[in-house]
Amino acid sequence: MATASSLMTTEELLAIPEDGTDRWLVAGELRERPMTRRNRFHSRMMTRVTKFLDNWLDEQPEPRGQVLVGEAGVILGHDPDTTVGIDVTYISAEVMLRQTEDSTLIDGVPTLVVEILSPSDTIEEINEKIDAYLAARVSIIWIIDPYRRTITVHQPDCEPKLFNVRDELSAEPHLPEFRVPVARLFE
Repeated sequence: MATASSLMTTEELLAIPEDGTDRWLVAGELRERPMTRRNRFHSRMMTRVTKFLDNWLDEQPEPRGQVLVGEAGVILGHDPDTTVGIDVTYISAEVMLRQTEDSTLIDGVPTLVVEILSPSDTIEEINEKIDAYLAARVSIIWIIDPYRRTITVHQPDCEPKLFNVRDELSAEPHLPEFRVPVARLFE
């Protein structure tokens, strides 16, 4: 457990020179691991999820929010800071309107977080991220396993639900009318 004096801020995290290491903060505590290359399954899954979210977003009334992809930097909380990179995320218009022109990170809680499992992910890392997202009150979290072709959905105050290629995935009521057959995501 870190002491208050050893907690890191987002500004301190961003000041660390790039050196091929993934870094993020959980309640002010620095987490590090060697940067991993995304394999084709991970990349394809990011593309598929983004496609369906973008198609849904195009049908929504203004203001629409944004779908971000590729380790989108998000500050989930302050004092102590929790700052993470997210594979795919939907940020509501309300949160986007609070960002400044020069913001490099999104400061606010996403509506949807999508994490795609990679061979290098550990159970501890994934569980810690899920816990951080739930603590920040992210509305809906999808953990996608491209190898088993499943999606585990987490929401605050709910038991996780497992979806497979025979199911339809919905994000109601958080993403109104968003529905996609899980099999379509794995094509």
